[in-house]
Order: sequence, then structure tokens, then C-alpha cells
Amino acid sequence: MLSPRTALVAALTCLVVAAPAAAGALEPPPRTDPPPASAVAERVLAISVDGLNPQAIRRLGKAGAPTFHRLIAESAGTLNARSEQELNITLPNHTSMVTSRRIDRRYGGHGVTWNVDLPGTTVQAAAGHPVSSVFSVVHDAGGATALYSTKSKFTLFERSWPDAVDSVVIDENQARLVRRARTDLLSADREFTFLHVSLPDRAGHASGGMSPAYLDAVRRTDAHLRTVLRTIERDPVLSDELVVVLTADHGFQRGRRDHSAKVYANYRIPFFVWGEGIEPGDLYDLNPDYRDPGTSRPGYAGRQPVRNGDLGNLALDLLGLTPIPGSELDADYSLDVE
Repeated sequence: MLSPRTALVAALTCLVVAAPAAAGALEPPPRTDPPPASAVAERVLAISVDGLNPQAIRRLGKAGAPTFHRLIAESAGTLNARSEQELNITLPNHTSMVTSRRIDRRYGGHGVTWNVDLPGTTVQAAAGHPVSSVFSVVHDAGGATALYSTKSKFTLFERSWPDAVDSVVIDENQARLVRRARTDLLSADREFTFLHVSLPDRAGHASGGMSPAYLDAVRRTDAHLRTVLRTIERDPVLSDELVVVLTADHGFQRGRRDHSAKVYANYRIPFFVWGEGIEPGDLYDLNPDYRDPGTSRPGYAGRQPVRNGDLGNLALDLLGLTPIPGSELDADYSLDVE
């Protein structure tokens, strides 16, 4: 089993290859990796709710979305985090979550710009340079990982880090996938688990963002996630050792069946950190060095909003490990949640 308080991870050398720049992308400043931190958690469960518009949580209220409202009350969190600046679509943003890199490979990003299942592709080939991940760092420190997803295109991560993603389950049936993930949390001692659920995204594409079908999908997802939190809090080991980090890849604009437009309803997302040792409160109040973006879509220069790409390095910070080699987002472990 991983001993996160003493684990060290060797840094990779990252070679940046030129590619077309995305709008607003700027060269990241030099960074110095922080030393290994004291662990807050022995295990981290990352949850991505594909296509979750935070406005749906407000619209449903506590009666319709009790789990999300519980997270608002009990987490270090915000309903005003951001997707990556270049694109607000699924696979690029999830790749940012697990690599803590921007998208544009010209500036050290991961280079994944497609959003379909492309067999044979890897993140490294897309980037044109070595790319590590949260899976890699946990694996190299002796830990175990798992990926649960409702979309087959997430096999990109297994191809990109074949030795580091120990277990992969792809199942379009969200209820069944969540049950399998809950079983694994109880039976397997994994330091990092990534759970991707997508009913809101599917309903948005079929019926439009914030439609009755979309709101029902958010309601059903809330019920599925309620079973995850119950599994954690009813098990003495999980309740003591595990922290949940929940976010989304993008939102979903009202009345639209596509989320690629760079509008507030698409790039605004939630970000919650919940579990033992986490200080509840607004993430921007807890982190004055971050900037609440209001309704804007900031680039990567200056004070940053909380982004979904912070997830990978935040998970490693919680586990007491070093940051993802070559990463940029929260690479200095500046996002405080305790």
C-alpha cells in the first residue's frame, strides 16, 4: 500500500512542441515544485459530472438535489469554477483534470482537442511531448488507481498510461457503474479512483440544457451520488481516509443541444472538496490568491479562477505526493481546502 507521507516521485522532462495557439493562451510562468506535503487523505475519489450546469442545482433546490446541496453546505467549494479556457467539451477537459495541464500543446498543454473515441491515440502523441498524470504519480509512488466511466472515449487514459491505470470499467449504464464503483471502494484499497457520470450531458444533447429531461437527469445523478456518500460515511475506514473531489467538464446552455459555445452557462462549473479534514466554505474566500471570475472566461495569465484542471494536483496534494511532472494548474499546491 502507498505510504503518501514519505513517497517521492521522479520528475519527467517535458519537451514543448509548437502547435496552433488557442485564443487567450499565454506562456505559463516558471514554477518550482513544492516539497511533498503532509497527507490530508489516504485515498481520493474524483467525481466528474459530465455537463453539469450549476444553475440546475439551484433550480432543483434541496428537495430535488439534496446531495449537491449537502456538498454546498459541507464542502470547500464553489459553483463558479471554470472549464479550461480553450474548449468547454468533454475529453479535452477531462484530460486536463488528470494531467493538470491546459489544452493547447504549444504552451505545454496536453493537446487533446478531439471529443470522440479514437482507437490508437494517446495523450503523449497529441501533445508531442511526454505527459504524466495523476494516475502516473500515484502508481510511481506505489499506489493503486481505478477509472470508472460511462463513455468509451475515456479508454484514452488507459492507452496513455497503461501501467498506471490499474482498473478500467466502462459502462454506459450509470446506475450500474456507480454500484460497481461503490463496491470497489469497499473491497479494494486504491489511493485514487476517478468516477465519471454523464446523464446530464446525455439529456442535454438529446433535449437541451435545463430542459425537463435535463433536470431529471441531474436529479437522478444526485440520487446516484447520494449512495456514494452514504457508502463512504457508513464505512469507518472510508469515512476516515477518503476525500471526494467533485467537478464537471462543462455546463450546458439552456435550450441548446451543444455546449461548445464559449458562453457562461457552458464554461461555468462546480468544484467541491468533501471529507474528513476539509474546511467547509467558499473556495474563493478560503483562497484569496485565486480570483472569482464573475461571469468572465479568464485566460491563464494573472490570478486564476478555480479550474477543473486543478483536480489532478489537488488530489496529489491531499495524498501528500509531489505534483504531476510538467503540469501547470495548481502545480504549486496553492489551492487550500483545509
